[in-house]
This record gives sequence, C-alpha cells and structure tokens, in this order.
Amino acid sequence: MLVTGGAGYIGSVVTAQLVDEGHDVTVVDNLLYGHREAVHEGARFAQGDILDAEWLGGLVAGEGPDAVVHLAAEASVHESIGDPGKFYRANVCGGVNLLEAMEATGCQRIVFSSTAAVYGEPEAVPIKEDSPLRPCNSYGDSKLAFERVLGWYRRAYGLRHISLRYFNAAGATEGLGEHRAAESHIIPLLLDVAAGHREQFSLFGTDYDTPDGTCVRDYIHVSDIAKAHVLALLNIDRIEARAYNMGNGSGYTNRQVVDVVRAVTGRAITVTDAERRPGDPAQLVASSARIRAELGWGPEFPDLTTIVETAWRWKCAHPRGYSS
Repeated sequence: MLVTGGAGYIGSVVTAQLVDEGHDVTVVDNLLYGHREAVHEGARFAQGDILDAEWLGGLVAGEGPDAVVHLAAEASVHESIGDPGKFYRANVCGGVNLLEAMEATGCQRIVFSSTAAVYGEPEAVPIKEDSPLRPCNSYGDSKLAFERVLGWYRRAYGLRHISLRYFNAAGATEGLGEHRAAESHIIPLLLDVAAGHREQFSLFGTDYDTPDGTCVRDYIHVSDIAKAHVLALLNIDRIEARAYNMGNGSGYTNRQVVDVVRAVTGRAITVTDAERRPGDPAQLVASSARIRAELGWGPEFPDLTTIVETAWRWKCAHPRGYSS
C-alpha cells in the first residue's frame, strides 16, 4: 500500500490500521502539515511532494504498490476562499500526478479521501450520495473535480476507485491525535482553550437557520474513518467504482459542541460571537446507509461525548501535540 498524506491526522491513523492488519505500507508526505512522529514505525517513509511529478513517478515505480490511499491535500475551507489556486494545484494537479504515476506502473486501485464539502449547501439532511453536488468553496470543488477525474481514468484505463466523503473528523487514538500549527477545527480549538493554550474561542456565525443559530455538523471518529479505508481496500475489486458518505447521521450545533467540551473537560471556556466565515454551509449531516449496506461499515464511536473524551485524553497526554 502507498498512503499519501500518511503523516497527517487522518492519514497516520489509516496507516496504523493498515500496518496492524499486516499490510506493507509506504507513507508519502511533505510534512507541511503532517508529523514524522505520527508515522507508524512499521511503515516506510518517503518525504516529498506529490506536485513533484518526476520524484513521485520514480517513487511509485520503485515501490510498485498494489493500491494507493490518497489523503494528501490542502483542506482548509476558509483559506480556500481567498487562495483557490493553491487548492486546485494540490488537490487536482497533485492528484493527476499520482494517477499518471500509478498508470505508468500498472497500479489500478485507489481509495480517495474526499469530503462532504462536495455537496455545498444541501437541499435536505441527512445528505445522501446522490444529492446535488454544488460546492460553495474551492476546497470542495477541487475535491469534486478530482472525483470526476477518477471517473475518466476508469473509462480510459480501467481504474478501480472508491471515494470516501467524510464529514467532520474528530477524536484520537491512544497514540495519534489532531495537531496543526494553524488550527481551524472546532474541537481541538475548544480543547486548546480548556487546556489554557488559548484565551477564548470565536464562534463564527450565530444567525444561521438552525436550532440555535450556529452551524450544524456531523462528527465522526478518526478511527471509524480509518476502518472505512481498510474496508474499501478489501472490497475495491468487487465494488470497482463508488462514492460513500462517512458520518454518524447525527448533527450537533456549534453551541452544543461547546457544551459537550465543557462537560468532558470540566473547564470554563470563554466563547465570543463572530461574523460568519465565507463558504460555511449551515448544515452538513450525512446519511451513511450506503456504506453500511455495501461495505458492512459501522461506527465504533458514534457518540460525540465519547469522541471528545478520546481527543481530551490525547490532549492531556500530549499538551503541545507532537512537538512535546
């Protein structure tokens, strides 16, 4: 297996599960956002950028993978509004470099880390895979563009591909958690406040058409996401081409998430209301009926309190993340 982005938050957990399942894994990561310390000791590591087509082609030719799990990406919704080119270069051009390298070596299996952002502002929730695809930011649009590229490579070369459109990844394993130099996700930001590393939390948008005026999101434990990647690889020859939502089917408002973090940590958390951020849909809640029925997937950690508890334990054990 070749895992791009395998030093990142989700990629490190995917890598760990693959190694634990007995697979031979090589991780590719430029360490712009990932951490070398997060890569499982049983995996090989190659530092480099998928935008470097010559380097990537040589690596894939040398490794000769049977399958690729592609997680390397630019993934900040807010940043994608102001710098769309950065997202299309990494998420589309980098992805095409990977597909070209795979085709050159005869590798015809890829599991792609996609996103709920491909749907944009949904017409109805929970969102099904056949819902309209109308991204409202360049992050989601770049991911959708690559999903479409996969379809054309299947038509031309017989590529087998599965796209996992996951919603809000959260939580931690005993040894692997969420750590970014520039954090933008709600749960780690709140935990930073609880731990005393930030003074307050800014709540972006309080006037949405939701029960309390704040955004509604579906949170899924990172281990459950990783499990779906393993199942996708095991079934890709049978499935051949498919997209699956990854979520628990339960939505929580941002204010509810704040309340859960306060309850789990027992800490006071100062919250200040702020203006909406461009590109943030009001509600994103998944229907995961398709992946449950076709791959037999089911979440081990469906409850938000449990998800936050795992993240808080990791935070307490790693107060400065991987740098500690």
